[in-house]
Amino acid sequence: MQFTEEHKSLAETVKNFSQNEIKPFADEWEKNKAFPAHELFKKMGDLDLLGITKSSEVGGMNLDYSFGMVFAEALGHAADLGVITAIGVQTDMATPALDRYGSVELKKEFLKPSISGDFVSAVAVSEAGGGSDVAALKTSARKDGDDYVINGDKMWITNATQADYFCTLVNTSNDDPHNNKSLVIIPSNLKGVSIGDKIDKLGQITSDTAPVYFDDVRIPQRYRIGPEGEGFKLQMQQFQEERIFMSVSCLVMLDQCVSKTIEYCKERQAFDKPVIFNQSIHFRLAELQTEIEALRALVYRACENLINDHDVTYLASMAKLKSGRLIREVSDVCLQYWGGMGFTWENYISKVYRDGRLNSIGGGTDEIMLKIICKHMGTLPK
Repeated sequence: MQFTEEHKSLAETVKNFSQNEIKPFADEWEKNKAFPAHELFKKMGDLDLLGITKSSEVGGMNLDYSFGMVFAEALGHAADLGVITAIGVQTDMATPALDRYGSVELKKEFLKPSISGDFVSAVAVSEAGGGSDVAALKTSARKDGDDYVINGDKMWITNATQADYFCTLVNTSNDDPHNNKSLVIIPSNLKGVSIGDKIDKLGQITSDTAPVYFDDVRIPQRYRIGPEGEGFKLQMQQFQEERIFMSVSCLVMLDQCVSKTIEYCKERQAFDKPVIFNQSIHFRLAELQTEIEALRALVYRACENLINDHDVTYLASMAKLKSGRLIREVSDVCLQYWGGMGFTWENYISKVYRDGRLNSIGGGTDEIMLKIICKHMGTLPK
């Protein structure tokens, strides 16, 4: 990537915001098991950070995704993947399809307040019986006059308890599973929408995650994004930005895991010498730093393909796979070198260890990424 002064300025703004408005409060938010999304998003909206890649007619900056990627990478300075993921839902998971394919009226009603930070959004795709298998989802929308009547349940929904609306994938016909789905906007305050209890998770505790239930929820058909039956394709396209976001937003934390471990191992003495002097340790950290730089290069290349309108599915899937596995490897190895200190709750490494585990599950599991990669390689059995 050839970063301009505009890219660097954006990165510095996001870094400062992350270090001043998120990082100091993360411990408190973790104890509360949620962060104040409306309050934080409004601060971000006031700085024009929620619509970097969105259309100018709804308050966005209309910049290409290289700026969105720089934004996502700089968020890593917040050092809390729960909040970072929630922000990514707002910018890269629940709103890209709305920006590209939503009607002028729909964008004015939902996207514009999302960019200003007045609305909190959520994407509702996963279900208890169909997380990575998007084609198997059961939530349905039947037509009734000019309306859809929606029934079904969604699971693992980030921002669920604070969301003003859900960008929801539903079945709108009995056609084959890849052509019977539509993306619709469902406001959270409608009759028949209910939110379940927040889920206690292993990590990303600052992010509120809960099931969402739709019981005869009525929405106008004009709340549909794009043509009826095109929802699966639109969601697959939306997934690519989500996967790049997830891959790049952990890079700063991976760097810091290694640098903090080096610093600690220089101070920690064992057998009358600093632990870092053990070749098995300094060699291993060198290998991990090399892997981090390789991931960074892969994500940047995927981003270049995206902004040049090339199919990014292959490289984005590789980046997502690599990031999920690397954050587990780096945090696990570094935690080991911290010894007993690494096993304490407050330790930076242990937080990355538990928060980062989701990266191999959310946004498409490692196994789904491998399946996509194999399909592009021509090795997937039919």
